[in-house]
Amino acid sequence: MVFAIAILFAIPLTVALFTTKEYRVEREITINKPNAEVFSYIKLVKNQPDYAKWAKGDSAMRITSKGTDGSVGFISDWESDNKDIGKGEQEITKITEGAEIDVTIRFTRPVQETQNNYFTTEAVTPNQTKVKWAMTGTMNYPMNFMMLFVNVDNVMGSGLTAGLASLKSTLEK
Repeated sequence: MVFAIAILFAIPLTVALFTTKEYRVEREITINKPNAEVFSYIKLVKNQPDYAKWAKGDSAMRITSKGTDGSVGFISDWESDNKDIGKGEQEITKITEGAEIDVTIRFTRPVQETQNNYFTTEAVTPNQTKVKWAMTGTMNYPMNFMMLFVNVDNVMGSGLTAGLASLKSTLEK
């Protein structure tokens, strides 16, 4: 009996050794505004509550910041009693003006995880901008075993899709 239980635990742990740990989720949308206007808006972390699904999830969330918003090195800390939002910080790590902003997100509660997000903008026409929002990260062993059963692209992608739709709606008002 003990041997059978040990095998039941050993199988998923062994499978997890050979399961990918990396994930990448990406969505895009076209916004009917000039690239400069769109980029100037998304590079400010303070604007995320207007469009990001997670930031809309708790109106009582406590947010503090260090540095100049929209600049490399800016850090925004958040803490929420909502278990789906938790606690963490995001830091702007790279800006290519008018084209890309990279943000590192460090979650500390309910799980400890680091994720990289980036936005890119590209002018389609003088008054249309393609916005791409992507997240990449690593799900550490043995939690990576869950990636066999959970479609990370669908789960996280739905949040990006909703966020981009809100961004479009907000900017096209």
